[in-house]
Amino acid sequence: MFNKGLEMIEAHWLFGLPMVQVDVVVHPQSIVHSMVEFVDGSVLAQLSVTDMCFPIQYAITYPERRPSGLPPLDLPKLGALTFEKPDEKRFPALRLAREAGEAGGTLPGVFNAANEVAVEAFLDEKIPFPRIWELVENVMTSHPNIPEPDLPAIVAADGWARAEARKRLRASG
Repeated sequence: MFNKGLEMIEAHWLFGLPMVQVDVVVHPQSIVHSMVEFVDGSVLAQLSVTDMCFPIQYAITYPERRPSGLPPLDLPKLGALTFEKPDEKRFPALRLAREAGEAGGTLPGVFNAANEVAVEAFLDEKIPFPRIWELVENVMTSHPNIPEPDLPAIVAADGWARAEARKRLRASG
């Protein structure tokens, strides 16, 4: 759920929304790639087969639509779309992302950098899966956030978070 957390932070910044207005919805079929609720309560969604090529292609070719070569979405065959509220106790990355997005400053970059180091350690079989969020939380907690950073401060925070995560990994064996 770290990717969803990063998408929350992106939506916050790209659309100028307060974090409280950005939500994650679990959609097991992976057909709905994004949804936007407007002030009148209507919702527009981007649906396609379970392949990120569609949304990525649209992002690249916007405002044009081009053939993708992927199969069309067959809603009757799919049958149903279901949605669930995520369990933030089961997915603590969402809580950490919300905290980083609400705090702003250098903390979202620290969240991302520590996550990258933790995921690499997991993929290298150095830590178990739950240790990813624990490591990220520990790095975030020890970071002295800079509320309005310039680019050098952001780059420095990224480097600090990576070094801190690696130091903590070495210390934990």
